[in-house]
Amino acid sequence: MSVSSWPERARELADSVLFPAADSVDVDGEIPSSHFDILAAEGFYGLASDRGEPLGPDELPLVVETLCAGCLATTFTWMQHNGVVMSLSHTSNTSLRTRYLDGVIDGSIKAGVAFAGAIPRPPKLYARRTDTGYVLDGHAPFVTGWGIVDILQVSARDEFDDSIVHLVIPATDAAGIEVERLTLIAVDASNTVRLLFDGVEVHDSQVVSVVTDEEFQSGQIYGSYLNGCMAMGVARRAITQMDDIGTDTSSFRLSHSRRRAAFDDALAGRYDMFAARAEASELAMRAAAALVTATGSGAIVGHGTPERLMREATFTLVGAGRPRIKAELLQTLRSDPAGRSGR
Repeated sequence: MSVSSWPERARELADSVLFPAADSVDVDGEIPSSHFDILAAEGFYGLASDRGEPLGPDELPLVVETLCAGCLATTFTWMQHNGVVMSLSHTSNTSLRTRYLDGVIDGSIKAGVAFAGAIPRPPKLYARRTDTGYVLDGHAPFVTGWGIVDILQVSARDEFDDSIVHLVIPATDAAGIEVERLTLIAVDASNTVRLLFDGVEVHDSQVVSVVTDEEFQSGQIYGSYLNGCMAMGVARRAITQMDDIGTDTSSFRLSHSRRRAAFDDALAGRYDMFAARAEASELAMRAAAALVTATGSGAIVGHGTPERLMREATFTLVGAGRPRIKAELLQTLRSDPAGRSGR
């Protein structure tokens, strides 16, 4: 598969496999394992690796956005995997890379991430150094794919030197780990949980990397771009659905292209990534609301596509959010439409 065909193949999978099942996934609260099987078979689990034909920094977000437009629950669960592929591809822990990298690239080992506990000040999840590794105490607020993924990359803040410790652990019940299932307003089939850690010992052999806070924060910029693809994907699907029922979507398509350009500018340092994230979610909300309106009274009946997209757009307002994204979004939502910048 050539580089240029990845976005097109993502569109084919979204339209032929993911979207036709998306409403059922939402109702049933379960993602068919076949969704992950086909993503693995088509090579999508290895997209973030440096093997084979690499994707450019602007191509992976396009693939993620396209798959999100198919089934957000499936894609939200799968997209966490990319961060672990990147981490294992660059770790200096040779034995850890040897143990897991081939499997995460071909999708035979599925991975998730738990980094939200390291972000706040004070952090929610601490790592305390020992002679042989670290001890984890605290909680990881949102961990997606529990019961679906095989391994989990956990990020915790060192309680003494403020560094960020990334570790890989099995995604299974274990001594010292308590699992609390969360019910989400959308993508609930993603099996998102809260993990509580009470004196969990992790050996040095499971450490991916230890980075400074500055390095950790800089790495979040590209992650914010990928997370913004959720909103862009929801907006894309809402626009497509409006096209199907004969609604004029020219203004929405223009807004969508402008917001995609804003993400590209933000990645290049020419625009604020937090503003781009906020504007993408605002567009998703407007597009979903327009779809509900254009659909009419049938849209208020539960378990249909317009209703699902409205909830998914709401999810993007806070899903994978940050305080600065929240501030930008509140400012955007408070703005008089006549005063918008037009971006």
